[in-house]
Amino acid sequence: MKKLDKFIIKAFIGPFFLTFAVLVFIFLTQTIIKYFEYLVGKGLGVNVFVELLFNFSLYSVPVALPLAVLLSSLMTYGNLGEHYELTAIKSAGISLVRVLLPVFIFSVLITLAAFWFNNHVVPKANLKAFSLLWDVKQKKPSLSIREGIFYKDLPDMSIKVNKKLPDEKTLLDVIIYDHQEHNGNTRVILADSAQMYTIMSGRYLVFELFNGQSFDDYSAGSRRGNDSNDQFMRNRFKKSKRVIDLSSFDMGETPKELFSNHRWMKNVDQLRYAVDSLQKEVTRMQANLNRGVSQYYSYHLRPVNVSPRDTVKPPAIAAGAWTDSLASAKQPAYHQKDIYSRAANQARSVRAYTESSQQQMATTLSEQRTYAAEKHRRYTQSVACFIMFLIGAPLGSIIKKGGLGMPVLISIMFFIIFYVFSMLGEKWAREGLVPIAGGVWGGNFILFWVGMFFLRQARNDSRLLEADAYRIAFNRLKRKFRREKTRTPIPAGV
Repeated sequence: MKKLDKFIIKAFIGPFFLTFAVLVFIFLTQTIIKYFEYLVGKGLGVNVFVELLFNFSLYSVPVALPLAVLLSSLMTYGNLGEHYELTAIKSAGISLVRVLLPVFIFSVLITLAAFWFNNHVVPKANLKAFSLLWDVKQKKPSLSIREGIFYKDLPDMSIKVNKKLPDEKTLLDVIIYDHQEHNGNTRVILADSAQMYTIMSGRYLVFELFNGQSFDDYSAGSRRGNDSNDQFMRNRFKKSKRVIDLSSFDMGETPKELFSNHRWMKNVDQLRYAVDSLQKEVTRMQANLNRGVSQYYSYHLRPVNVSPRDTVKPPAIAAGAWTDSLASAKQPAYHQKDIYSRAANQARSVRAYTESSQQQMATTLSEQRTYAAEKHRRYTQSVACFIMFLIGAPLGSIIKKGGLGMPVLISIMFFIIFYVFSMLGEKWAREGLVPIAGGVWGGNFILFWVGMFFLRQARNDSRLLEADAYRIAFNRLKRKFRREKTRTPIPAGV
């Protein structure tokens, strides 16, 4: 590697890793905010948060990589142009293409690494992240009894506290509805005060109730067929203790196999297999449709009299033709009415069967297109890294501005364009409006030619994005317009 290549690679690697880390953090923050409501108030441990953040960081890498390549290449060649280092390199007889070569090779390596990462690491990270997020969603909020509000997350119990002292353990004016027998509010406990604490490492919750009464209504059980002479019972107590199992507050672990069928959790080979399987399913549905519809029809195949003079016999005539047995049947009127009624019922059955089959087939085709679009997206996200280099590097040499000002603005603009075209094309592909490959690769195709245009302009030392060039052109146009306006016509006789 020559000194020039080392110099350019060192100038590129620093901004690349910096911008990549910043972008991953931004996209990670956006994802966490999206699912923030499922994370708060659950009493999750640090290890759960760390695992979620790590897996969602890996989930954000495919989106952050192309933008990092675009921004870092813009900053690298913008800095070289701003400090006249690019001009000095060109004055030494080195072409712009040779100057772009080190970052070009680095971008190709990033593209290959991005495809491997998208195909092998990201599906596993998605499986872990979203299965863990599902468990977090299903977890009950941590125990938090507030004043004046019925707390119903305890198993088979509702509790209301009118006053809660600052020690978070002493409760005043306690009302408990016991639903263990599932007979409604047949057992009520009132207490002047209570102490609340946990035992066995938080496994069980203990309520020590003081100076209270319990009310049991057995009439509900009698109405359900249980023989009982006592219809109502009231007990007074000075102290009573209730122990509640808190195992329902623990976070379970759902088997990851339940989430593995989603397209985000599959690699390219698995997606290709899913697409082929769905295509076979569609073919099977089409074949079953013809066989299923035929059961609703009753035909009579009868030969048709053909004149000997006819030299050409259509296949239908040669093999016999389908004749309308209903029209040719000579039956009494009441029999014909019954025949017409049965024919109408069969027609309705055919319509219902075909509509159901069509809806099922459309759902399967939509799922097939979705999997096919996801398969192509694994490639387009990787190739986007190289295309962003084709845009960023020539554009940086044109604008000759480094830092985080102009490059950030231009990078965001092109990333939005790429994102809009990609999402729009993928949506059209899933809906069957455009071919799958055309819809998913449309954004890359458009921006590829944009990059080639910028590369051509950069090789010709174009002043495409310099304000002075447009100001000079505008002044020339204005002076030309004034000269034509003030020009005096020559008299005809002179």
